[in-house]
Amino acid sequence: MHTPQLVERVRGGDRRALARAITLVENGSEELREIMAGLAPHTGRARVVGFTGSPGVGKSTTTNAVVRAARARGLTVAVLAVDPSSPFTGGALLGDRVRMQEHATDPGVFIRSMANRGHLGGLSWATPHALRVLDAAGFDLILVETVGVGQAEVEIAGQADTTVVLCAPGMGDSVQAAKAGVLEVADVFAVNKADRDGARATLRELRQMVAMKDRADEEWKPPIVMTVASRDEGVDELWERMEQHFAHLEASGELTARRRTRARDEVQAIVLELLRSRMGRIGDEAGLDALAREVAEGVRDPYSAAEVLAKELGADLR
Repeated sequence: MHTPQLVERVRGGDRRALARAITLVENGSEELREIMAGLAPHTGRARVVGFTGSPGVGKSTTTNAVVRAARARGLTVAVLAVDPSSPFTGGALLGDRVRMQEHATDPGVFIRSMANRGHLGGLSWATPHALRVLDAAGFDLILVETVGVGQAEVEIAGQADTTVVLCAPGMGDSVQAAKAGVLEVADVFAVNKADRDGARATLRELRQMVAMKDRADEEWKPPIVMTVASRDEGVDELWERMEQHFAHLEASGELTARRRTRARDEVQAIVLELLRSRMGRIGDEAGLDALAREVAEGVRDPYSAAEVLAKELGADLR
């Protein structure tokens, strides 16, 4: 399939074309630049919601319930589930798609798992590109579910319009939230598995911490919703809170600001990736390998080595 044809089919929502485009994104294909150029004019319409939280809090179950709620309201939905990488194949473990089988035959739902490829945060480096592909395909709502790696999970806030942080009773999540910094990035909290002992205590702790914490957006105080996603309890309220937050973003101008920040970070990530790629090609005796040996032996300090390498790349650090 030629790239212009692929772009046209993605815009039409063709499932095979979508899968192909995201695979090219994950693999860092040479066609990626042309694909992004073709899709760029058709992006910026989808609403992006991120779900994050420690492993075991019920992210997949909650995402599944929100998909059901969105479809009941006539919205088309794409789910991007960033799974842990297999240590043997580097591929995604696909656990989230297994949990979302009820939507597998729904033409208004597209579900894709992506491996995090060893990325230290909860998201793959390719996630922003994948979001652009899904946005250009015309989905009304894109749900991003992260790996769930505890204190590295704040990264989702840079990719989503609305960030939902899930906690569960008895898991120490409220304390971890304070340590990880997710109190600053959460737009909505959900205490899932609220039918368990300790749910009210977790609710009280989160309320206290939210009340004490300063946030960049002082006009929005993150609401806390009690849910039992496996039984669809509290999901309608969660949906309403997400809707309220999006309305707030649009009214305050914060939506535009967030999306510009997201675009800036995406451009910066591409530049850094290009630089890493070029550095990888500078491995001869006059390049990176020789500089690394000199630094390791104490012949040269790392700053002067970095300046030499920057000059090889055509940049000046001073």
